[in-house]
Amino acid sequence: MKKKRLLKFIPFVIIILLVGYSAFWVSNYSKPTEDAVAVFNSNSTINITRDKFITFTPKYQEATTGFIFYPGGKVAPEAYAPLCSKIAAKGYMVVIVPMPLNLAILNGDKGKEVIATYPGIKNWAIGGHSLGGVMAASFAHDHLDLVKGLIMYAAYPQNKDDLSSSNLKVLSLWGSEDGCADITKVTGAKDILPKDTGFKSIAGANHAQFGNYGNQKGDNPAKISSIEQQNLAVQYTINLLSEVSK
Repeated sequence: MKKKRLLKFIPFVIIILLVGYSAFWVSNYSKPTEDAVAVFNSNSTINITRDKFITFTPKYQEATTGFIFYPGGKVAPEAYAPLCSKIAAKGYMVVIVPMPLNLAILNGDKGKEVIATYPGIKNWAIGGHSLGGVMAASFAHDHLDLVKGLIMYAAYPQNKDDLSSSNLKVLSLWGSEDGCADITKVTGAKDILPKDTGFKSIAGANHAQFGNYGNQKGDNPAKISSIEQQNLAVQYTINLLSEVSK
């Protein structure tokens, strides 16, 4: 009898364990470091808004080109504030798109909402870090009528998202010390990207330092600072965005 009574409780125990694990999984994501948070508290060259999206716009000039940014998987969107604010300071609107459960794969089409929200922007590019870059490439493939450029940071398109015959301006960036992304797939994506795609390896850079969220499991230590890595990433990004603006 006791055994039968115990068996009755097993489904409840399983449910409790599943709920507990789900709560842990949802709350277990990479949070922004103090220097990322500081970007929101003081900035003299850009305006920052935080509503449905995190938007950076230059204060002293009108932006006509915008860049939609999808965060990496299980990374808080605020962690990319240092990178995106520096891009905006060069004269571009940059929009970080928060994702459900911090996973771009759950709403990869959200870029359409960004574009509809800011009709004054004439030219759009989309990009993202890691999983965010994969989903940005998928968005670009499905909406070539909406975006002119694609920038992937330590990411690559899926085979189904073949962009080789498109007129899209594309940039693929990664770090030489990256321990998380499959670099053979990053560099091997040449066959499914336009012929004039720019492929740039940043010497000494790793995976996590494209954002500001601390160390990432499986990554290698970087040989340059996060500021150096992001400054180079910004430089390459601006070059692509200037092409998109033409």
